[in-house]
Amino acid sequence: MTDTLVSPDVLRAWRNDVFGGLIASVLTISFGLSYSVLIFTGPLASLLPYGIAATFISASVIAAVIALGSSFPFAVAGPESSTAAVTAILAAALVEHIVTADAPSALLGPVLITLSSATIITGIVLCGFGVTRMGRAIRYVPYPVIGGFLGATACLIVAGAIQVITGYKLQWANLTKLANPMTIYELLAAAAVALTIYATWHRSRKPLGLPMILLGSVITAHLVFRIAGVSVIEAQAIGWTFASPPKASLTLPWAFFSDGYPWQALPGLIGNFIAVIFVTAVSTLFNTTGLEVAAHREADIERELNATGAANILAGVLGGYAGCISISRSLLNRNSGATGRLSGLTVAAAAALMLVVDPALLAYMPRFVLGGLLLYLGLEQLHRWIIDSRKRLSLLDYLSLLAIIVIILTWGFVAGVLIGIVIGCATFALSVSRVSSIKYSFDGSEYRSSLDRSLEDQRTLAAHGREIQGLNLQSYLFFGSANRLYLHVKALLRRHPECRYLVFDFKLVTGIDSSAAHSFAQIKRIAEGHGTTLVLANLHPSANRNLRASLFIDDAVKVMGELDHALEWCENEVIARHRGLAEEEANLRDWFTKILRTADDSEELMRRCQRVEVVAGEIIVQAGDAADSMHFILDGRLGIMVPAGDGKLTRVRSLGRYTTVGEMGLVAYAPRSATIQAEIASVLYLLRADAFEDIKQNHPALSQKLLTYFVSVMAERLAFASRMIAVLRR
Repeated sequence: MTDTLVSPDVLRAWRNDVFGGLIASVLTISFGLSYSVLIFTGPLASLLPYGIAATFISASVIAAVIALGSSFPFAVAGPESSTAAVTAILAAALVEHIVTADAPSALLGPVLITLSSATIITGIVLCGFGVTRMGRAIRYVPYPVIGGFLGATACLIVAGAIQVITGYKLQWANLTKLANPMTIYELLAAAAVALTIYATWHRSRKPLGLPMILLGSVITAHLVFRIAGVSVIEAQAIGWTFASPPKASLTLPWAFFSDGYPWQALPGLIGNFIAVIFVTAVSTLFNTTGLEVAAHREADIERELNATGAANILAGVLGGYAGCISISRSLLNRNSGATGRLSGLTVAAAAALMLVVDPALLAYMPRFVLGGLLLYLGLEQLHRWIIDSRKRLSLLDYLSLLAIIVIILTWGFVAGVLIGIVIGCATFALSVSRVSSIKYSFDGSEYRSSLDRSLEDQRTLAAHGREIQGLNLQSYLFFGSANRLYLHVKALLRRHPECRYLVFDFKLVTGIDSSAAHSFAQIKRIAEGHGTTLVLANLHPSANRNLRASLFIDDAVKVMGELDHALEWCENEVIARHRGLAEEEANLRDWFTKILRTADDSEELMRRCQRVEVVAGEIIVQAGDAADSMHFILDGRLGIMVPAGDGKLTRVRSLGRYTTVGEMGLVAYAPRSATIQAEIASVLYLLRADAFEDIKQNHPALSQKLLTYFVSVMAERLAFASRMIAVLRR
């Protein structure tokens, strides 16, 4: 009986995992050294061995935890260029405060404690995002804000690379120092390394390409030193290589608490803490999404956040700094044949091995080699966010991205993010406001209700259907889109003065904010000025509440459940109105025929009269006004008012339907002797002086009949007045 402990397929998979992990480890070590130099530079340069230890503690712990917990079994994680950049900024801010406030004798403890604390807090926040599922909310951060944030991070990587290469910060005060010949040679050497990486490894991405380039650069540098007669010690002295560092012990940062911590610096570091959290979260989500696309499989976002959070907490406790899943190293691992979690554990083991390597070997590493690698990383990210993003973004979004980069570089990450979110929201509102809130428009002559109507009613709607104008609304209505809707309605009522019913269909509207209600109030005011009734259909309960709270909806605004019912109601009103107008015109024609005795004269007079509707209490003419018209009262009642002694008006006569007023003023051109006021709602037909003159010139027979009628009216009124006087004399 033969016992097979492990099958050949499993052994083959393990072998591929170990091989892929070793290949990815080379990149992890190369990048790790450059990140160490980026963070522990300037006043921290002498503490570089501690920085290397912190880097590889982070790389080992984060790689191991994410290898075991990620939804991608081939995932490789560790410090990334973006997280290393914000970590470097955090360290630099702390050092600047300590150097400014006190002697820089005790930098190591505060720096390690701060980096570890930031990493632990980052881990806790990421776990919180994962547990509460709030991590998905970060995807709602405007893209230009994220792009600007990462673009600014890339700028800081480039600035950090220049400091690594030259030993000077990229500042105006240091430009003269950067201009000396030796510094220029160092920068050119680093640029050559970056260009070599771009020309070879950037496009091919062969597993051993980058390590071979770095190794070749180191060998070439030492050959040039030998040819120039420069020893390793002399190269260190003039700054071409790193100073020989002492061996650092792996001491937990918390052991330095007894030495004191500059708590007064903490408030000024809050923004940098937030930057570390934000960049780590964004990098985690972006890299995870990239792996989803590359691997053609869906990731568990919550699982990734929890795993990354746990990894950062453990790394921080052990003295490391923030990191996350790496898309480039994970894909390199996968392309090398790795499929299981052993590959990530192999990377963790290789990183842990670097903790026991003699740091004195760093003295043989030319500064421009690691600086060139950083320069390549920064410029690659700058190309991605400043050059490539222009192809994907609109001009407005792209300008927002550039503005956010400038703001971050000028005032810091917190100001950049906050102002960037404001800019993002403003540009989003501007972009959305350009999208029309009107899906389509219609009028009652072309789009009607489902009610079958008689041929007569159909002809009425065909002739007068434009009195019904409809707008089908869509999307979310806020101040920008609602204001455009108001301007559209204003123009519509100018184009269609005959509009009596304006229908809004809210079926496709997802919501209305309180600011949009103000625009609807403006729509209501302009509609009332045109004598137009507003009709709302398919209004959602939340939108109904918002519009009622703003006092937009009242008894004058009709609210219908469905568009079909709203159209039916409007059609009924139009048909009833025009049916009433037809009856009204027939009554007017009959009255004029009785006065003038022929239908032709009646039609001629009707053509010259203008229909007027007045409400109760409305002043029609004022005493003392010029007599430029007269009124035929078809329906209603008018009062003849004269001033009383107490300043009030007293009615001396009331005129009902089928009577006239103002005819003698029209004939005699005398000013109005009394005020005429509507006592109830009335329908009048107005004959202007110019129309009466036209009748006298072109239709003398009709003019004579009108004058005869006016005389008969005056005779009747004088007879009535005589009888009243006789009664009063009894």
